[in-house]
Amino acid sequence: MLLDAEAPVPAGPIAGGPVLPLGPVERVCNLLCAVSLLLMVVLVAIEVVTRNFMGFSFQISDELGGYIVVGISFLSLCVCQVRGSYHHVEFLQARLSPRARAMSRVVFGLICLAMCFMLTWQLGRLAWNSYAAEDMAATPLLTPLWIPQLVMPLGLAAVTFSLLRTLLADLRAAR
Repeated sequence: MLLDAEAPVPAGPIAGGPVLPLGPVERVCNLLCAVSLLLMVVLVAIEVVTRNFMGFSFQISDELGGYIVVGISFLSLCVCQVRGSYHHVEFLQARLSPRARAMSRVVFGLICLAMCFMLTWQLGRLAWNSYAAEDMAATPLLTPLWIPQLVMPLGLAAVTFSLLRTLLADLRAAR
């Protein structure tokens, strides 16, 4: 029986499936996120000190801070995936049998995997087109746009790998 209306709803996160240990891809992304966060703190601190005590600004903290935020956002996706940190529809999942719950995670994982493949491909094309066109940011740093754009398909490729890992774990649980 898939749905059991009489069954008590278990407390705590049940929909996320198995929490996997960080693999090499997730460890690298986790380290890059930590280093990026530290770099942003140092960058902002330097900007605050130079503005308040020396009366000038480097005029780059906004640009670099934006690039770092995008990098952290995309590189942290795979770590969140294997840790089961995303929201789930628990009121429905809690009423499913363990096998049906695992199967619903498999179906959702397959849909997410298809979307990640498509987004990785499109964002890779965006970075390649920026590289080929030699696009530069209209800022004092004149950053080649393909450099910050490259983090997006790399982060999505990492989360695609992590989705495959969790999908395999969900398939094992569904059996």
